[in-house]
Amino acid sequence: MIFLSAPDVGALEQAYVAEALASGWVAPAGPDLDAFERDLADRAGVPHAVALSSGTAALHLGLLALGAGPGTAVIVPTLTFAATANAAVYTGAEPVFVDCDPATGNLDPALLAKALKEHDVSAVVPVDLFGRCADYDAILPICDRYGVPVLEDAAEALGAVYGDRPAGSFGSAAVFSFNGNKIMTTSGGGALLSESKHLVDRCRYLSTQARQPVVHYEHTDVGYNYRLSNVLAALGRAQLKRLGEMIDRRRAIRERYAKLFDGVPGVTLLGADDLGSNCWLTTVVVDPDESGWSARELAASLAGLDIETRPIWKPMHLQPVFAKARSYVTGAAQRLFETGLALPSGSSLGPVDVDRVLTAVQNFLDARQ
Repeated sequence: MIFLSAPDVGALEQAYVAEALASGWVAPAGPDLDAFERDLADRAGVPHAVALSSGTAALHLGLLALGAGPGTAVIVPTLTFAATANAAVYTGAEPVFVDCDPATGNLDPALLAKALKEHDVSAVVPVDLFGRCADYDAILPICDRYGVPVLEDAAEALGAVYGDRPAGSFGSAAVFSFNGNKIMTTSGGGALLSESKHLVDRCRYLSTQARQPVVHYEHTDVGYNYRLSNVLAALGRAQLKRLGEMIDRRRAIRERYAKLFDGVPGVTLLGADDLGSNCWLTTVVVDPDESGWSARELAASLAGLDIETRPIWKPMHLQPVFAKARSYVTGAAQRLFETGLALPSGSSLGPVDVDRVLTAVQNFLDARQ
């Protein structure tokens, strides 16, 4: 089976994890955890980071620290994974969904401005979709105008850049995810980053059950068990050292897809101009009226050959759990869901695997000409 984005681990990761285990630091504390947080902050160009059990945990704590709660709204792109919206619900806030730019899949700034005008918003959570940063040159001034903080959901975008700034450096705070299918992994895991030491310290405190610094167990706040373990942080440190080469491999795969689909009627790559993307997932958008075939047909053909693909995220405003949520939509996200397909993009794919996928796609195209 060729997977969409399998973990890419090897000898360096084994050595780092073995050393962490041998040190005796196996709990959510230790020198590798401290070092991983410093490495992450350096990579994102911000001074502070706290490593957590998941990107979802980072979103939850970040929203709490920014004031999300009952009686407030959190603006979330409708084209995203459910965790972005779920984290808002965890705080008691109401998620309000905003549609996307059809060319990139990222948050539509014009619709964002309309939503901010009409709601009491505690935070805006742009998502750097599939590893490409949102349009922060447009988004940040709009949020500043309304005095609303931004929590950058860079779960998919570690290693990406926007202009001359790295993903994870925008807004009041940002989050990364290190789930097994992300650009790099700590098995499960995530992080929250910020220029604000106070904000990160608050989230670190909440992530360790809000325990007071006394010899007995004393609690004045409700906390969470959200800290990353030292062993998994060691895995992350090794992955971070290899991040550049892993991004290069994904970019090389994207370039081969671009060449394969160049000139094929009705097919484009989502965010084809790249613009600093880490190339986490390469996604094609298919207009069946022009191509004569659909993204779902290509998916079915590849599935028959044990090649995994995935539709673009089903929009949150179309999810049954959020059916009653308020939304500002143009239909752009729904069209991408109906016509888009993410293709195998992982840096662990070897040359034989990549050739197998490309040959399967080419055979599908040939059969439909």
